[in-house]
Amino acid sequence: MHPIVDRAALVRAAVAKGLEPVPSPCTSVCRMDAATGWCLGCWRTLDEIAHWSAMDDAQRLAVWARLEQRIDDTETHGP
Repeated sequence: MHPIVDRAALVRAAVAKGLEPVPSPCTSVCRMDAATGWCLGCWRTLDEIAHWSAMDDAQRLAVWARLEQRIDDTETHGP
C-alpha cells in the first residue's frame, strides 16, 4: 500500500477521535508531475496546495480522500 494511503487512514482515525486537526499531506518532496498536475510527494494539485491553509477540516479531509482515490486509480489503471 502507498504511504499516503496509510497516512490517510491514520489521519481519519485521529480526527474522528478528536486528537488533532487535519494535518497537511506534505512530504517535503515538492515537484509537480507535468502529465498529471499532481505533486510527486503528496499527490495534491497546485490549487489544493495553495488553498490548504484556508480550508476547514472537512475540506482538508476531502482532499485526503481525493489523494487516496488518485493513488488507487493510478495503481489500478496507470497514470
